[in-house]
Amino acid sequence: MAVSPALASRVRNLGRGFAVTAGAGTAAGLAAFGYGLWEKNQFVLREETLPILPAGHAPFRVLHLSDIHFVPGQDTKARWLESLASLEPDLVVNTGDNLSHVKAVEPLLKALRPLLEFPGVFVPGSNDYYGPSFKNPASYLLGPSKIKPKETELDWPRLRSGFGMGGWVDLTNRHQSVVLKGIRFDFSGVDDPHLDRERYAGWPRGTRDQDENAHLRVAVIHAPYQRVLDHFTQDGADLLLAGHTHGGQLCIPGYGALVSNCDLPTWRAKGLNSWESNGRTTPVNVSGGIGTSRFAPIRIACKPEAVLLTLTSPE
Repeated sequence: MAVSPALASRVRNLGRGFAVTAGAGTAAGLAAFGYGLWEKNQFVLREETLPILPAGHAPFRVLHLSDIHFVPGQDTKARWLESLASLEPDLVVNTGDNLSHVKAVEPLLKALRPLLEFPGVFVPGSNDYYGPSFKNPASYLLGPSKIKPKETELDWPRLRSGFGMGGWVDLTNRHQSVVLKGIRFDFSGVDDPHLDRERYAGWPRGTRDQDENAHLRVAVIHAPYQRVLDHFTQDGADLLLAGHTHGGQLCIPGYGALVSNCDLPTWRAKGLNSWESNGRTTPVNVSGGIGTSRFAPIRIACKPEAVLLTLTSPE
């Protein structure tokens, strides 16, 4: 059947339109990817102030690190981590997911060596135990990620040993007290809730309910699942510190995170806010994280961050 010249012209025009649209979409995607590669190295320091110290105490500075996801050769990230020692924090808290490669332990410990000179505590995340694998980014919209049976095991024992030799306290399903600047910090930490490994150890003996000394109860968590935040809030924590979410990692400007990779509401995926449970309220700081999986090495509208949290007296 013969096709009229007018119809043939219309078909050609439609074809050109589809080609232009597809080309524009491809160009936009490449531009976004290029921007994301740039932003993942635009490290920032988020600063917060929280009036939770007992009356009369001088300010106390906590440097919160999370989700470094280190890969050998990340020299820009290594230099930035080293530079954080110039802040001279009173305490470093590391909430896990330090690794993203089987050969990352030694270069990461080298980058963190200046910070190991300061008191510190830590818990692991799933990417301290297992290396990341490629996942369809759209799968995160369906719910938290899952560990596959054949994930690559990472040298978490070596990393934990390096942290311990530097003086940092391991809080994996355990508690411990540390006296710093005249304040007794009662820490309680858990293994990664994302792997269902959390086991609650309670608080150290001789807590504030049993003597009159200045105490502060701090819970240290990797993945801020609601069940864990509820537990520590109801158990009398004064501060909750967590990571895992990457702040959403790929965010929409003006809106924020689309996912949190756990059951935390997306508007809580990064920042300092309050958690309420059973009539109690506890401040929680969720770090937006420092790195990314090496299989998704981009950030959009969510710059990598460390957090300097200054604790003060109410007055």
